[in-house]
Amino acid sequence: MGAAVFFDPHPPVGAALCAQTGGTGPVFSDLDGLRAHLERMSDEDTLVLGPDLDDREAFDVAHLARSHRPGVDLILVRREITTTLLQEALRTRMSAVVDHRDTLQLRAEVKRSLNRAPQRETPADPAPAPAARRGRVLTVFSAKGGSGKTVLAVNLAAVLADRGHRKVCILDLDLAFGDVAIAMQLFPAHTIADAVPLGGEIDSSAVAAMLTQHSAGLSAIVAPTEPGTAESIRPQLISHLLDVLREEFDYVVVDTPPAFDDQVMAALDVSDLITLVVTPDVPALKTLKITVETLIELGYPRDRLRLVLNRSDSRVGISHAEVEKTAVMPLSGLIPSSRDVPSSVNRGVPLVQDDPGHPVSLGIAQFAQDEVIGAGLAGGRRRPPRRRRFRR
Repeated sequence: MGAAVFFDPHPPVGAALCAQTGGTGPVFSDLDGLRAHLERMSDEDTLVLGPDLDDREAFDVAHLARSHRPGVDLILVRREITTTLLQEALRTRMSAVVDHRDTLQLRAEVKRSLNRAPQRETPADPAPAPAARRGRVLTVFSAKGGSGKTVLAVNLAAVLADRGHRKVCILDLDLAFGDVAIAMQLFPAHTIADAVPLGGEIDSSAVAAMLTQHSAGLSAIVAPTEPGTAESIRPQLISHLLDVLREEFDYVVVDTPPAFDDQVMAALDVSDLITLVVTPDVPALKTLKITVETLIELGYPRDRLRLVLNRSDSRVGISHAEVEKTAVMPLSGLIPSSRDVPSSVNRGVPLVQDDPGHPVSLGIAQFAQDEVIGAGLAGGRRRPPRRRRFRR
């Protein structure tokens, strides 16, 4: 088991950090003492850098620590957290950046780091490593807005997470107007935009720094807070990010905008399951027909497609059979209407977590069990389909 080491130029501050995390030290206030200790540290240790180091000094110490112990976890405590600081922290592969007033988060980050320590140990004579487990990517899509796509994505992720029994991440790819953070009442320190400066250098440490945790036991990477940032997020970055995420999580649920843009196509290319959400109205059915035809034309196999009818109990003169006939595929999930859905969104608690016995919750849970968990989706990545270029 690793140990937590604390470094701050003012000894009382370093000692306070140690006490806040329930640790026993050691605590260092001079660089020479820390440098000498780095020689004795192991790769499973965690180094906490205190708030009285200025930013440049903190990153210099981080580089020094990495040069001695490449596997050490680094946690940075700051009095002020800015976007520039977070971007530099990602580049430096900090495990976390924590506000100095947030004692609970600091304690949680140190505990999580130390719990990961045994996994970072390398035995002297390692046995042949088993084949890497690859998680499944599930993309929720509808080319028509207002279908309830985000609500389904959030609740599906919560069902799969099973209050933390499975590792699940939801990724918001509606880069201009994403609502996942609002639907889950998250206040993230990081968004997917923080991955842009890293280019193709995204790794598990960078992913960990971008995650925001939710009480439902799942993680989220949310959309940028500035809509203009979306233009800087390239499809190649999405592909690479999803590739890293599927190595870290059992399931990755991707929420999407109502558009066939390049970022959405990048997610569809690596998806094990594409869930199409439709509502029982004529405009939605027209859009669904075009969507299915487009996906088939672009080379996506039908066995990767699933159809979910939202507001399935609406009596509007459109039967379930008509929906299936339009899509030329069977319905895999039925989600009834309920006024409790917007209420749960306003509270930021997925309905499946707040009321598991609710008809909406049961519909989503049934779909998850039948089509995701019980179906045993094939892992691994399929060869991206060849597709023609077309305008949105």
